[in-house]
Amino acid sequence: MDADHPAEVPRLRRPLAPVLVTGPSMAPTLRHGDAVLVRPGGRPIRAGDVVVAVFRTRPDLLVVKRAVRPQDGGWWLRGDNDLITDDSRAYGVADVRGRVVARYWPRPGRVPRHQL
Repeated sequence: MDADHPAEVPRLRRPLAPVLVTGPSMAPTLRHGDAVLVRPGGRPIRAGDVVVAVFRTRPDLLVVKRAVRPQDGGWWLRGDNDLITDDSRAYGVADVRGRVVARYWPRPGRVPRHQL
């Protein structure tokens, strides 16, 4: 990546944006292939929310993870599956792009917020 031309960070541009979950890091809450709706903006992110974010060290990668705590102007994120470590433990702080509000396919319903 050229310092004069940094990679463009993915942005969510709709009131509710569809996002497809890939990989097992959020199991059992979300599974590979689940489709969720994400609200960019809205109420402030709280610890325990499931969010869509971009790690500062991986600006090309949009991820679905659980917000753990604010850190360095961003968020420390973890997946719900402790066996998978492709979260802040590997990539550091992330910038949140939106909050997951519901799963609409294949099992419609709200995505639970966990107390941390």
